[in-house]
Amino acid sequence: MTTFEARVVRDARVCVERIEASDAAHARARLVDDDCQVVSIRRAGRALTMPSRSPRFDVPLFAYELGALLDAGLTVVEAIEALREKAARAADGRIFGNLLNAMYDGLPCSVALARLPSTFPPLFVASVAASEHTGHLAAALLRYRQYEQHVETLRKRLQAAMTYPAIVIAAGAAILVFLLFYVVPRFAAVLQSAPHLPATGRLLVGWGALVDAHRSALLMGLGLMATALVYAGRSPDVRSRLMAAMWRLPRLREHHERFVLTRFYRTLGMLLGGGMPAVDAIALASGLLPASYAHASVGALAQIRAGMPMSDAFLAHGLTTAVAVRLLRVAERGGGIDTMCERIAQFHDASLARALDTFSRVFEPVLMLIVGGVIGLVVFLLYMPIFELAGSLQG
Repeated sequence: MTTFEARVVRDARVCVERIEASDAAHARARLVDDDCQVVSIRRAGRALTMPSRSPRFDVPLFAYELGALLDAGLTVVEAIEALREKAARAADGRIFGNLLNAMYDGLPCSVALARLPSTFPPLFVASVAASEHTGHLAAALLRYRQYEQHVETLRKRLQAAMTYPAIVIAAGAAILVFLLFYVVPRFAAVLQSAPHLPATGRLLVGWGALVDAHRSALLMGLGLMATALVYAGRSPDVRSRLMAAMWRLPRLREHHERFVLTRFYRTLGMLLGGGMPAVDAIALASGLLPASYAHASVGALAQIRAGMPMSDAFLAHGLTTAVAVRLLRVAERGGGIDTMCERIAQFHDASLARALDTFSRVFEPVLMLIVGGVIGLVVFLLYMPIFELAGSLQG
């Protein structure tokens, strides 16, 4: 989708509208459908500035504030008008303005949200659309915010678990580069005048001569290697391949499957709680599953449409666990599948938290030993020639 900026006449006023569409013709057609007379339309320009991460529209905060205003008795239009008036960023004000323009034309809130796909995710739009049929929009917004809080908590937990290893690896690499490109060459210059060097001494002298002769080329190659690693780490394709290879490890694969299913059941519970039909909710929640689960989700959905119970269909296609299938069967007998899906997610959340804590306790000391061992080996190689020379002099 591309953002277009159009100058239009609406209600005898000339105003500027921003609209997202596949092309200019589609954008013009949508504006005409909204009873606007299009004066001009062009692709929204971008300032020629250095790349930066501009703050994104905070959808969870929007859900919370809108829900709070609805609980206070305001209508949806009044609540969004209030949010536009308090918007601190011009970009947020434009988003609220686009929503209001669509709703002034009589469109439902969910349709207005769907017109901004780059801002509002399909999950949020579907949750609002389902609540419009039940009349519990404020409750649906609260559920969505809680859902996002759970996801954000897990994301921060994973980031915290990886921060310490990243710092240790970066510090170890910096120390190693300092030793190899500064300390070892200077040490080798001292040993070079020795008449009979042991094997470790000759190794150090050879490395020192190589660094002195090609220091710039070696440092440039090291910089290019670091740049390539950073670029590869930011590439979605490379990341997905690395993650796919990592998830093949038996223990990690088990935790990955648990994480995927936890997100699936939490999403499903939120959509069912908002009043969405089960088949539609499963279809939408399946969109959050990795590509490797596509065949399983399609098969399970087809069997559920054919009348098979949800628990049996999920079990047949590997979309459940031993605990989850039993809880689903209890809910199918007594009702409250949305609540049970949330309980399943909470149960597996606790299991994932324990696994992550165990990983941190084991991996961090092992990583320290590895990094310390590599640095210690270089220092050991530095001192070995001295010890060997001292031994030969004593002999």
